Amino acid sequence: MSTTNYIEHHLMHLQLNLHTFKLGNGGFWTLNIDTMVVGIITACLIAGFLRYVAKHIHIGVPSGMQNVAEMAIEWVNRTVHETYHGESKLIAPLALAIFLWIFVMNTLDLLPVDFFPVLFNLAGVEHFKSVPTADPNATFAMSLSVFFLIIFYNFTVKGWSLGKEVLTRPFGPFLFPLNILFRFIEESVKPFSLALRLFGNMFAGELIFVLIAMLPWGIQWLPGGIWAIFHILIITLQAYIFMMLTIVYLSMAHDSH
Repeated sequence: MSTTNYIEHHLMHLQLNLHTFKLGNGGFWTLNIDTMVVGIITACLIAGFLRYVAKHIHIGVPSGMQNVAEMAIEWVNRTVHETYHGESKLIAPLALAIFLWIFVMNTLDLLPVDFFPVLFNLAGVEHFKSVPTADPNATFAMSLSVFFLIIFYNFTVKGWSLGKEVLTRPFGPFLFPLNILFRFIEESVKPFSLALRLFGNMFAGELIFVLIAMLPWGIQWLPGGIWAIFHILIITLQAYIFMMLTIVYLSMAHDSH
């Protein structure tokens, strides 16, 4: 396989054409099966882990898994309490789910780049990408879900005062066309900022791993190890940023000032 073919092969998804229900690209109506399957499996693993911990709580001396879960929950609760100014039972669980889900999906980028392609190739599957967050379809799906919550909170919390806010801020009531334009830009940028930041960082990290894998076998371990250690920071940071911006955006939707 040539260098170009190797890179292209590792960047292609296992796709289903929804018009013909056959494997292959069908334009807009194409489902990336690998992104969907890995996303669902990782979500189920996280839910199963948290449920197991909840069912086996020790009041006295907690287990190692319980310590990990409690540390994550307490950290997210503290972050939400410091950032979110409203009252909602949804924000903290949402923030925890976002952080854990993105973190686990990002962590799959640390697996050898040929692991899943070779494994699935034995089963006759030609392409399989294991990192859902390196797929803009997944990151935009998450960001649009947050965006709909932002709209929901704007309407349910602010009520009729939302109309006054849109028409009068920041330039006053006499420049209401500019106020509406600025508000439209401000709100529409939010899902793009969430989705593209996560996708760009994870796609770039995945591409660098692919390029390192093209080096001779004895040479690739040193740069691969260094990049993997550095990438752990990126993996954690991107999950934290997505979670933090979600909390901030929902807090902005709650605040009237």
